[in-house]
Amino acid sequence: MTQPKKTWSDRFETSLHPAIAIFNASIGFDIELIEYDLTGSVAHATMLAHTGIISSEEGDTLVKGLEQIRQEYRDGNFNPGVDAEDVHFAVERRLTELVGDVGKKLHTARSRNDQVGTDIRLYLRDKIRDIQQQVRDFQTALLTHAENHVETLIPGYTHLQRAQPISLAHHLMAYFQMAQRDWERLEDVFKRTNISPLGCGALAGTTFPIDRHYSAELLNFDRPYQNSLDGVSDRDFAIEFSAAASLIMVHLSRMSEEMIFWASKEFSFITLKDSCATGSSIMPQKKNPDIPELVRGKTGRVFGNLQALLVLMKGLPLAYNKDLQDDKEGLFDTVKTVQGCLEAMTILLSEGIEFKTTRLEEAVNEDFSNATDVADYLAGKGVPFREAYNLVGKVVKTSIAADKLLKDLTMDEWKALHPAFEEDIYAAIAPKQVVAARNSYGGTGFEQVRLAIADAKKIMD
Repeated sequence: MTQPKKTWSDRFETSLHPAIAIFNASIGFDIELIEYDLTGSVAHATMLAHTGIISSEEGDTLVKGLEQIRQEYRDGNFNPGVDAEDVHFAVERRLTELVGDVGKKLHTARSRNDQVGTDIRLYLRDKIRDIQQQVRDFQTALLTHAENHVETLIPGYTHLQRAQPISLAHHLMAYFQMAQRDWERLEDVFKRTNISPLGCGALAGTTFPIDRHYSAELLNFDRPYQNSLDGVSDRDFAIEFSAAASLIMVHLSRMSEEMIFWASKEFSFITLKDSCATGSSIMPQKKNPDIPELVRGKTGRVFGNLQALLVLMKGLPLAYNKDLQDDKEGLFDTVKTVQGCLEAMTILLSEGIEFKTTRLEEAVNEDFSNATDVADYLAGKGVPFREAYNLVGKVVKTSIAADKLLKDLTMDEWKALHPAFEEDIYAAIAPKQVVAARNSYGGTGFEQVRLAIADAKKIMD
């Protein structure tokens, strides 16, 4: 079976082998870019008419034809197959069917190389804005919980060992700050995505008197690329986006890990609501944290897409190479994966969990996480901190041997350890006081946490 002639096939005497035609085609995935291809083509046709390269009547005809294709696609009536090779040829072929030979003028002063570069940037520009809004929604869910749990205490951990009690709101606001950096990184990536390669041609520009600044303005790009070679071969913006997306997934995965711990019987810090959990096919008592487990798992594929793009680019000479056809599937997958995970985690936070405050209160009263405050207490009485630290270490050791917590020691026992201890030691090591006392900037003290929440609201506004 022979294949239909391609736009470039007059250079060749025979058609592509059918299997190679399938291998070579990208229409199966780059159809994702069709709306952006049409938008870029409308701008290009408008620029061609604006500069007099084609007549204004021809420009109007091209634009009307392109908008008709857009409507056909939206109505489900335009579904190009492998014979179209890619979305760009599919659009051009359909345009020529609709408007006749004038459709063949659309590609004047343009290559598929700068065309696809434009499409990807238009696509990613929109997706960055969508994801930024999802990050804001995630932050809103965190803020809602934080406002409700400023004075709810939770054990703080280092090395996954009980360290010091902290405000639950403070813990959640750490994720708010991670998400804020994610939002800011995306904003920074947007700047380098929002540059127009349209008019760079295949690699060297064009002999036609085009106006690249005009077409960039039509597409709301900040400016055109200054170097045509760079314009068609640059994928830094896609790599930067993939790196920013990977960090979003790092943060979601870290929170997922904690949610999985917290939902276990061993921790019992949260209850999973039925709307955001599943059961076991064999163990009827189970309620599984599927959302955070899936997010944790999907993080790897986003990392993999970043690595694939880095490896794809590392050895490419200037300018365009067919390897770059493989930049899209991973990028599309990263966008969809990040968006899906952000949505799922936001729903989980908003509707799917409930903090078990009674259990949390018990947790901060059943350990030695107030030991540092005993050392601080002595240091406040003039005892050198390192001496106080060593003394408290011995206190903890003997208390564990006696099966006692620090709060259970009698005043006589405290005095026997050091004469500086007074009755106020009990108040000083009470969990609420331990947390409230850490009022340094950025600390877990309730006053600081409330200030942090107020600052976060300003950021959101």
